[in-house]
Amino acid sequence: MTTVHDLETPSILIDLDRMEANIARMQAHCDALGLKFRAHIKTHKIPAIARQQLEAGAVGIACQKVSEAEVFAAEGFHDIQLPYNILGERKTARLADLAIANKVTVSADSEIVIDGLQKAAADKDVTIRVMVDLETDIHRTGAAVERVVRLAQQIDAAANLHFAGLLVYPSNPTVRPDLQEALARLHEAGIGVDSVSGGGTGAALHAAEMPELTEIRVGTYVFNDWTTVKRGWAALGDCAMHVMATVVSRPTENRAILDSGSKTLSSEFDDGYGHIVEYPDARIYKLNEEHGYVDLSACAHKPDVGEIVHVVPVHTCVVTNLHNQIYGVRGDEIEVVWPVAARGLVW
Repeated sequence: MTTVHDLETPSILIDLDRMEANIARMQAHCDALGLKFRAHIKTHKIPAIARQQLEAGAVGIACQKVSEAEVFAAEGFHDIQLPYNILGERKTARLADLAIANKVTVSADSEIVIDGLQKAAADKDVTIRVMVDLETDIHRTGAAVERVVRLAQQIDAAANLHFAGLLVYPSNPTVRPDLQEALARLHEAGIGVDSVSGGGTGAALHAAEMPELTEIRVGTYVFNDWTTVKRGWAALGDCAMHVMATVVSRPTENRAILDSGSKTLSSEFDDGYGHIVEYPDARIYKLNEEHGYVDLSACAHKPDVGEIVHVVPVHTCVVTNLHNQIYGVRGDEIEVVWPVAARGLVW
């Protein structure tokens, strides 16, 4: 049996016991609320993990881009949601191709997006399900409440589109008044709502405060990361992903250098670039491409050159996308090697 000691560093390890517990816990949480769960694959980009999520009870998957959806459709996933504005004739044509043999749902927050989806769907004589994306307090994409009915009517009037409901991200309780108003306006206009889709690992924990939701899509929960720990959404013991790294230098008493830089850990920062399990008082304060700078001044004990450490990354989704493969482990044994099938697919 191959073990983690046979691997080179840096390598990405997934604790299978923790991952499986995360999958079961989130599914049980949603089941208890009578809420459909949709697995967002942007975190792992691996069909085998998505299959475990469906086997646990997920109703389908969410992908962020058409290229991701194509990979998963080819692997037999047929209920695919893309909570994203899909624009451009080439992208919408590929989306319409997916809709020939799959249940495809996208979001839209403008007339231009809806027009493009209708043209592509008509060209392929398929139906695409479209949800109106409602603006939330992160002020990213999303239509204002006052525009929701008009956009829904445009979708309803399009011969090859089906109005599938409302989509919000994140679906925190702060968005509930706007969501209630949007639903009331749609009801007054005589427009039916199939689904209200929420999203977010933190938002999922507050889903009981959002009874209007019919489904929630979550990605990060499957591995968890330092951000979910710091925000109180998960415990350190729930973090399934670790970056196995080597201390390659100790230039000074209080500085260590890891062989894991921005090409391994990503450049996302949250009071550091990750949490070193063996040295919790250490701080990864700077990254070059292949070097991680660690401040050891607060550590009673300090690592030696050549020592192996394990880092919980700040944002697991980005780390997955940086690596060709990741390793599923139980204890020290490598149980599975997963190619990151949708790595780099961002169009």
